[in-house]
Amino acid sequence: MPLPFLTADRAFETADDVALPFDDLDRWRRPYRPGPWRVGVAALWLLLASYVLFAAVIIALTGTVTGAAVVFGIALAVIAGALRLLRMGVWVSASGLRQVRSFATRTVPWQQVVAVRTVQQPVRWLGLPRTVQGQALMLVRRDRAADDMPTLMTTHNADFMARVAAFNRATDAVEAWAAENTHG
Repeated sequence: MPLPFLTADRAFETADDVALPFDDLDRWRRPYRPGPWRVGVAALWLLLASYVLFAAVIIALTGTVTGAAVVFGIALAVIAGALRLLRMGVWVSASGLRQVRSFATRTVPWQQVVAVRTVQQPVRWLGLPRTVQGQALMLVRRDRAADDMPTLMTTHNADFMARVAAFNRATDAVEAWAAENTHG
């Protein structure tokens, strides 16, 4: 049974990991599925939120309403963090490329994109300070210097850890979007 809430575009066949052609090119979509590390951490956060919500109900029944409201607010913050974690990644549409991070979202119109390319370089392991040798998908913009290229995704982030084939399919999809939509 497919889980459509795990895919941004809801256009995947259950037999393979390849996105189908899209009908609406103006809609923002992630050209890959979130990785097991990202989904697993979000599931743990949602499990924690369920315990915190249960604690809020117990506090509301036995304690003060103010204490229950504070604990309920904490549960909502944990749920919002888990949902944001699931939304993190690279999104594409006909209007541009969007990178969603923990606390910021950066959108670059295709007119500012020179190229999207895969390079071999040291990359951060699961976003931690430790670096390992891997591949990174880099964005080359018209208004930035060559040494200031933002990294879109790596082979060792939460979506592609130990999934090199999925990384290659995702980079091919983003590069195809860039090739189709950049003019210059």
